[in-house]
Amino acid sequence: MLQLITGDVLKCAFLSGANNIQNHRAEVDALNVFPVPDGDTGANMSMTIGAAARELQVMPESDVATVSKKTASALLRGARGNSGVILSLIFRGVSKGLKGLETADGVQLAKAFDLGRESAYKAVMKPTEGTILTVIRLAAAAAVEAKETDCAKVMEILCAAAKGALLKTPEMLPVLKEAGVVDAGGQGLLYILEGMRSYLADGVMIEAADKKDGEAKKDNTKKAYAYRCALKILCAPNAPADQNALQGKLEALGGEVCVSKTQTGAMEVEMQSDAPGNVLQTALEFGPITNVTVENLKEGQPLESEAPKAEETPEEKTEAPEAPKLERVEPEKEYGFVAVAAGAGVIELFKELGADVVVSGGQTMNPSTDDILQAVEATPARHVFVLPNNKNIIMAAEQAVHLADRGVSVVATKTIPQGITAMLSFEDGVSPEENHLQMMKAAEGVHTAQVTFAARDSEVSGERIKKGQLLGMEDGKITLVEDDLVNAAYRVTRRLVKKYNGSLITILYGADTDEATAQALAERLQARFPSVEINVINGGQPVYYFLAAVE
Repeated sequence: MLQLITGDVLKCAFLSGANNIQNHRAEVDALNVFPVPDGDTGANMSMTIGAAARELQVMPESDVATVSKKTASALLRGARGNSGVILSLIFRGVSKGLKGLETADGVQLAKAFDLGRESAYKAVMKPTEGTILTVIRLAAAAAVEAKETDCAKVMEILCAAAKGALLKTPEMLPVLKEAGVVDAGGQGLLYILEGMRSYLADGVMIEAADKKDGEAKKDNTKKAYAYRCALKILCAPNAPADQNALQGKLEALGGEVCVSKTQTGAMEVEMQSDAPGNVLQTALEFGPITNVTVENLKEGQPLESEAPKAEETPEEKTEAPEAPKLERVEPEKEYGFVAVAAGAGVIELFKELGADVVVSGGQTMNPSTDDILQAVEATPARHVFVLPNNKNIIMAAEQAVHLADRGVSVVATKTIPQGITAMLSFEDGVSPEENHLQMMKAAEGVHTAQVTFAARDSEVSGERIKKGQLLGMEDGKITLVEDDLVNAAYRVTRRLVKKYNGSLITILYGADTDEATAQALAERLQARFPSVEINVINGGQPVYYFLAAVE
């Protein structure tokens, strides 16, 4: 029996939920049916709720209203990806339902989750059933209908109804049924609710898996891994999310990781691994690398070295500090620009076009609302245009609009080429509203061919896709599966040129291909479309071998 919950009880329940999704992060990621490598749902939801958990852990004892408000605020700022934003909106509604309360009973708790449902649905322009929205809707409805005063029983009802709703998602979304999985966002929400239920109903705080393992895990680390890797990454400036993103990706490879930032803005990495090649490949996603050393720990001999490791000074070397925050600046000009991008060439291109700050991120690492907010407030302009350049970042960017201390317009660009064209269409001396419409119209006229690889086995439109195969995409939709890189890029770009009668092709080649391959693609396209103008640019972007804009 738990008739009333206090602020401290609610805090502990929330922390239990955060730990539960963290422990099941990989399982949620595995439910993603779209095989393109991206910032997966489990990662986004775990990192979103983790931002709130860190603030709650140091929060003094307080009432229900204060705890829920603190949770909602931290979730909003830490939100990553569409699933993270929707999660933050659910708990924003919960906070509204508990406003002004010192304690809460079951009826009040049920009503709060129903307001969470309402908040999430209102924020989504075209709600799709068979997703996390369905799960919270049916769960909240069951809790309200029960009119139960006991908070523990309310959480049990919520979890049972959420589980039932989750099992129905494949019948609502054909893509889930085809893949034989439930919705990833709905599963993530269920893990959070079950973590909360564990504390409220059973009095058991679910602990994070890394805490359970304790020191034994750390002690074995040095013995378990065969190689020590050390390197320096020459990062692009104005990339506040790089350090945290790199730390997370390297930790996923196994071994102890230390990432530190030098005074010059470079990042230094030291870690142990059984697969040094994977370490180097991951590091290259964040910029050019130097001072590489791979040491065989069993023999104590350097296996690979591009240059002697630079001497470290006390000023340069720190103990894996937090990524530095961008400093807020006062507006000095009328208009400014923030773009989200990855890849040295792409970042430099946006800066040449006039971007004041480029937030590091994209497909594999979705920046948080706070990352975007910091970039906006570090832009010396009275009105800032934000270009997310990825459909999974748009919602996080839109949340920053309400938090910024200056005017913000989100130009809902879904690809890098759309972002480039939007910036080119900006006209000084025109109102923010007119510019926003003009930039959006220009972006919508750009169609993007993309070539990447399948991150997992999958099935799309009845076609089996094996992990590692090349995927050709038209405006984000997989249209072909190939084994030859140039052929994949040629076919998917040719389709867009013919479909939209394109007169200009801009090819951005990524970090995992080269200029010679890009030129071979350009020559083949030029032979097919002799009257079309073709430009080739070294984008250096990760994940995508080619991005081809057709206008």
